Amino acid sequence: MFRPKRNPVKLTRAQAMACIPVKGGHVQESRLETGEILLAYPDYKQPWFARLFRGPAGSGKNVVRVKKLQLDALGTAVWELLDGRRSVQQVIVRFADKFNLHAKEAEVSVSQFLRELGRRELIGLR
Repeated sequence: MFRPKRNPVKLTRAQAMACIPVKGGHVQESRLETGEILLAYPDYKQPWFARLFRGPAGSGKNVVRVKKLQLDALGTAVWELLDGRRSVQQVIVRFADKFNLHAKEAEVSVSQFLRELGRRELIGLR
């Protein structure tokens, strides 16, 4: 009924910065007229109340919802830097250079954004 929570792997800061962010294969991206990116991805999780309406023994059809996430200009810039070859540290350095940011400020912003993408299962780290 309930999925047990996964124990997150504890990484040192250096290990986390050396990881390579990889886009999920299930994520569809499209570019809007504004130049920003719109991500579409399947949401297999159902709210508890949606399972109630399926009836006994899951007699209803299993419908997979598609969620969308529109990235702003900064999010789009980070997303475009995720090529499967650059480490988190390299993404941060390029982001800081592009937007003329202090290294620590770029690190906080990019790390937080990557963490959110990971929470939504849009990227993975290797």
